[in-house]
Amino acid sequence: MKRRAVLSAIAAAVGVAGLSTLYFMLSSPRRDVATVGQSAGYTVEVVHDGLTIPWEICFISGEEALVTERPGQLRLLNISSRRSTVVGEIEVAHVGEGGLLGLAYLEESSKIITYYTYRSGSKLFNRVHMWDSLEVKDGEVLLDEIPGASIHDGGRVKIGPDGKLYVTTGDASIPPLSQDLNSLAGKILRVNTDGTIPHDNPFPSSPIYSYGHRNPQGICWRSDGSTYATEHGPSGEGGLVANDELNRIVAGGNYGWPLVVGKRGMSGMIDPVYHSGSETWAPSGCTFYYGEDFPDWDGSLFFGALRGEHLHRVALSRDGSNVESAEKLFVGTFGRLRNVVQGPDGLLYLLTSNRDGRGSVRPGDDKVLRITPRK
Repeated sequence: MKRRAVLSAIAAAVGVAGLSTLYFMLSSPRRDVATVGQSAGYTVEVVHDGLTIPWEICFISGEEALVTERPGQLRLLNISSRRSTVVGEIEVAHVGEGGLLGLAYLEESSKIITYYTYRSGSKLFNRVHMWDSLEVKDGEVLLDEIPGASIHDGGRVKIGPDGKLYVTTGDASIPPLSQDLNSLAGKILRVNTDGTIPHDNPFPSSPIYSYGHRNPQGICWRSDGSTYATEHGPSGEGGLVANDELNRIVAGGNYGWPLVVGKRGMSGMIDPVYHSGSETWAPSGCTFYYGEDFPDWDGSLFFGALRGEHLHRVALSRDGSNVESAEKLFVGTFGRLRNVVQGPDGLLYLLTSNRDGRGSVRPGDDKVLRITPRK
């Protein structure tokens, strides 16, 4: 049977309409390339494989990216050669969801900032550390003793368009800490890149920017400078499950956890822009896409889904307060997706997270994937 006939038979079996219709390039000798979507307008290729639970990918040039691996390795990946080298190792507490997590790069000084879990006595904490070089040997601590746990550990660090460092922290499995302005748990933090407190933070002398978060794992910015964050909903607390969230973050905002779950319209609490209802996505890293390679996606927000095992695309309203449309891409194709970023080449890069003990390991896991237009 010819390839076109095979694809037509598959399409008829699974249904051409709907989201994330999957087409495999059956005749292709490369098993690491799949074409996805009704228009077959893009391909997904493996840029690198054999990684150990990657958490963050951060480009430092057009050809090079840093990748954190949760056991504590920092890798330098060459995109063209598809080779990587461990350039530094950090002693971390790789417990549950903890370990070496977020990473940010300071282009002007070539310094890097990491978020990692460590053990002090019988307790787990998280630390934001700025390193002088990729070897992660010399540097200074910017934030310390952020409550940690084997679950709800947060971990994303990003430089915002205002030049400030934003840090997402989980509630460390102690929900009331999210409402406690004396605790760094369950928050989005904002500091200068030297660790000092910006004068315009909403709470005087505090790095807290927003609170009432359960486990925010992604943060990104729209072209107008507005801030969005992804957040894991409850997984049994108080008999509640799901209600994963996409929130528009404002200075001093209270996002409700654990007093509010999902969209409730409670006075003093900010409702999510978008939530999963009774479905579980477990959203992680997110980014806005801007470019001409995928014109239908221009201006869309993307986030990786862990338990949901897909890439989620969200089209926001002009004012950013509502979702006009959404779709799931690659459902079940690559497993758990930890992060999505737009590279200097304008393309989207994904990280899988199938070796974290919660996914089904596929050959070559874990991987860096790249979405490219199909010629």
